[in-house]
Amino acid sequence: MNSRITGSVRIVGAGLLGTSIGLALTKQGVDVAITDASPASAALAIDYGAGRAPHAQDEPAIIVVCVPPDITASLVAAELAAFPNAVVTDVASVKSSVLEALTAQNADLSRYVGSHPMAGRERGGAISGRADLFIGRTWVISPNQESSQTAVNAVEDLAHALGAATAKVAATDHDRAVALVSHFPQIVASLTAGQLVEADAADVQLAGQGIRDTIRIAASDPALWVQILSANAGDVVQLLKSLSRELDSVIAALEDPQAPGALATISKALDRGNQGVSRLPGKHGAQAAAYSIVTVMIDDKPGELARLLTEVGEVGVNLEEIKLEHSPSSAVGLVELFVVPSIEPHLSAELSNRGWRLV
Repeated sequence: MNSRITGSVRIVGAGLLGTSIGLALTKQGVDVAITDASPASAALAIDYGAGRAPHAQDEPAIIVVCVPPDITASLVAAELAAFPNAVVTDVASVKSSVLEALTAQNADLSRYVGSHPMAGRERGGAISGRADLFIGRTWVISPNQESSQTAVNAVEDLAHALGAATAKVAATDHDRAVALVSHFPQIVASLTAGQLVEADAADVQLAGQGIRDTIRIAASDPALWVQILSANAGDVVQLLKSLSRELDSVIAALEDPQAPGALATISKALDRGNQGVSRLPGKHGAQAAAYSIVTVMIDDKPGELARLLTEVGEVGVNLEEIKLEHSPSSAVGLVELFVVPSIEPHLSAELSNRGWRLV
C-alpha cells in the first residue's frame, strides 16, 4: 500500500485500534506520534513500533482519537482546540452521541469527520495491535453537515492507506446498522456463553465447533461493551424486543410440540435463520449462498494447513473464503474451502487426486 498521507499523524489512545493504525502507518514511512492517558500503554505501543512520543512542536495533519465511547467527544473537542489546523476523526463504534456532544460544545465541526473501522479482535490493548488489522475491512466515514471536503478526503486517504475500503454512512444510519450486525450479536453471544458458567463440566467437554462459533465474541472486554451498548441503547433495545417476541413464540411451540402449528413455528424460525445467513456478504460483496463448499479433512500436525493451501494455489483455484473447524480432543481438523460453484468439481477432483480426504 502506498500512503497518500502528507504530514504527520497523531494518535490519541494506544489500545488495539490506535496501536494497529500506528503500526500500519509507520511501516509506510508516515511520521506517527502516539499518546495515551496511560504512560505505560503509550510506551508499549512505541516499543512495538506504532510511532513515537509526541513533541511540543508537533503540528499533525490528521488526528485519530481511539478511546472508549464515553470520553471520545471530550477528547475530540480538546484535540480540535489544541491543533487548529488538523483534521480530527475518531474510531468510536457509535457516531450519533459523539456528534451531538461536539455540537453542544460548539466544536469546530468543519475539521471533524466521524469514522468507524469495522475491524477488531476479542483481545484489546497495545499488545494485540496488528498492522494488517484493517486490510480488506470496511471503514465507515460519517461526515457531518459542516465537515469540509478537505477533511473528508483526508480521512478517506487515511482509511485507504490502512488497506480498508470506505463507505459513507450518516451517523444515525451507522448506529442503526451496527446495532444489528455488531452490538445485538454481542449481547446474544454473551448471554449464550453465560449459560456455560454453571453447567456441568462433563457437558461442557462435549462442546463442538458450533458453540465455539456462536460465542466467540463473548470473550470481548465487558467494560468497553458496557459503554458501547449504553451509547446505542435505543437501537439495540428494538432488536432485543424483536428477539424476545420470537423467543416467546419458539418457547411456546417447544413446550407443546404436538400442538397444532407448533412444528411449523419452529421450522419457520429455523428457515428465517437460513435466509438471514444467506444475506451476509462474502468476498467482493457476493452473498454466502453463492458459494460452494469443499470440506477437507487434515491431520492435526504442523504444516498441513499450509500444504493444503499451497496445493489449492497450484491447481489454479481462487478461494473466496476459508473456515477451520477443530476440536482440541480430535487428531484432525476440517477445512471448509468456499469457491464459486463452477470451480467446485475441478477443486474436488484435484484434491482427491492429490490424496486429500474430502468430507
